[in-house]
Amino acid sequence: MQENIWRLLALVVVLGASNGWAQQPGSVDDQALRNSGKTGDEWLMNAGNYAATRYSPLNQINSTNVNRLGLAWYYDTNSLPGTLEATPVVSNGTLYATMTWGVVFAVDARTGQEKWRWDPQVGHQNFPPGSAGNPHRVRTGPSLCCGPGNRGVAVYDRKVYVGTLDARLVALDAQTGKVVWEVPTADKDSDYSITGAPLVVRGRVIIGNGGGEFAIRGYISAYDAETGKLIWRFYTVPGDPSKPFENKAMEVAAKTWSGDWWKLGGGGNPWNAISYDPELDLLYFGTGQGGPWVQKYRSAVGQDNLYICSIIALKPETGKFVWYFQTTPGDEWDYDSVADLVEADLKIDGRLRHVIMQAPKNGYFYVLDRKTGRFISAAPLQKITWAKGLDPKTGRPIINPEAHYGTTGTIIWPGPGGGHVWQGMSYNPQTELVYVTPGFASSFNYVQAKEFKPEVGEYNWGIVFRSTRRSADTNGTPPPPPPPPTPSAGGFLLAWDPVTETERWRVPATSGGGTMTTAGNLVFAASSDGQFEAFSADRGEKLWSVKLEQGFANPVTYMLDGKQYVSVLAGRAGKGRLYTFALDGNVPIPPPPAAAAPASNGQPPAPTTTNQQQ
Repeated sequence: MQENIWRLLALVVVLGASNGWAQQPGSVDDQALRNSGKTGDEWLMNAGNYAATRYSPLNQINSTNVNRLGLAWYYDTNSLPGTLEATPVVSNGTLYATMTWGVVFAVDARTGQEKWRWDPQVGHQNFPPGSAGNPHRVRTGPSLCCGPGNRGVAVYDRKVYVGTLDARLVALDAQTGKVVWEVPTADKDSDYSITGAPLVVRGRVIIGNGGGEFAIRGYISAYDAETGKLIWRFYTVPGDPSKPFENKAMEVAAKTWSGDWWKLGGGGNPWNAISYDPELDLLYFGTGQGGPWVQKYRSAVGQDNLYICSIIALKPETGKFVWYFQTTPGDEWDYDSVADLVEADLKIDGRLRHVIMQAPKNGYFYVLDRKTGRFISAAPLQKITWAKGLDPKTGRPIINPEAHYGTTGTIIWPGPGGGHVWQGMSYNPQTELVYVTPGFASSFNYVQAKEFKPEVGEYNWGIVFRSTRRSADTNGTPPPPPPPPTPSAGGFLLAWDPVTETERWRVPATSGGGTMTTAGNLVFAASSDGQFEAFSADRGEKLWSVKLEQGFANPVTYMLDGKQYVSVLAGRAGKGRLYTFALDGNVPIPPPPAAAAPASNGQPPAPTTTNQQQ
């Protein structure tokens, strides 16, 4: 009898392993994603959790001992030129991240030892490193706006998901890096690209796209995480009004456009921020600028042009439209609303409000009701001249009539670089403060092109822009001399009180990287001269600093074997590393890496072996 029981148990174990329900390394399910960020042991998604707070409850490293932080290990990316922008994801002892051109790598999160790397083979073999031309454009590759950056991956069910610069969505095996499936999210000959990180919600991989500079029609899509099958697609601007609209939202939006806007596309590309509220079951994302920039070239001046520069809420299962809030109606200044969408529960005027917050490129900080999208409050983070203020009830901007520029040009604050873009914004529930880097906001002289001839594969701004590219300067006509430069507002890290819409403290920082905050009363950010720094979250006192390469991505933290680590990607122009710190780390800070050059076969060189823990 006892022998039969043992045989039965052995059979159950064997069957269980063969059927796949035995514990599988690297598996992340819906419950794990929903609980992401609650323990701090792992960093399972780009912004740390569905609420996109970039907050960790870890406090082993804290304001009393952070001065003991030292380098535990580093990893040379040997990436091709471009800026490292990815937020690492940490799952089951492995750290996953991307470098320029969407190359994905996996390393041991304890040591930095590489496990695998995958190259999407996107046109960079034709890129001449160090060339004098504009490095942001590859004539034989995809149409790119602002360099070959990629902001990270998503993990789910033993897979790693990444979007590519030629607008593919790819699922990789988390253990081997081998392709499980890949699907095109746009026509391969179009001007779409993907630079943002996907988000997985209830078995659906959510991804948007870029390309608004080329005046294409933006959309966001959901794909089955197991098969790659398209489940739904939501367009952000309306299409040809002579054809049936995809949904009621597009029918309503079409009333805010006129002329032949659909022939170019209209813009509104959702190229970065995505977050999710499991309780409300609402998916949130932000949209980019209109295309072309000059409104008269896409629609009548003064129309809202929904849903460009907006925050939109959908149902993640079906893509059904729920609400929107437009930060910059009729945008003519490239004021994307694609920055992080951070969720929090705040007590405002004695009432607990479930809010969503954003600091978009137009210079304001917004607090909205995340169930309804209703405006709660907003305030400027920096100098603003495009608007005279906001309606206190609706949040609609009172646009300065002088901001509508013509062929003679108008200087506007902020410029297209914006107040805040993709750099991570964090929220600490202990201090109830938001930490944001509005960056080097400066003005820009907007000048309408006298002639505008849209071209496939070329910037279709409709403005005069100093550039080596033909279509950017009125289709070959030499541009006028640029106006005298205006002083920058300076880069800074800002601690912002979202309840009172007031500044608590600020310190010099860089526009190149974002923030991460912890229960140890810490905020991690980067300075303008290549310093990676830690500040007290409550008072902004600088507690620790280390000199790294200039150009930072967004930092993360995690716990392994009872030790808390802090990791960040830093570098650009082919000089990049992943640095990981821990208490009493004793690895010497290495000299800056040499710029990477392609191997003879045109592919990036293999990583160096100096990344191992010493």
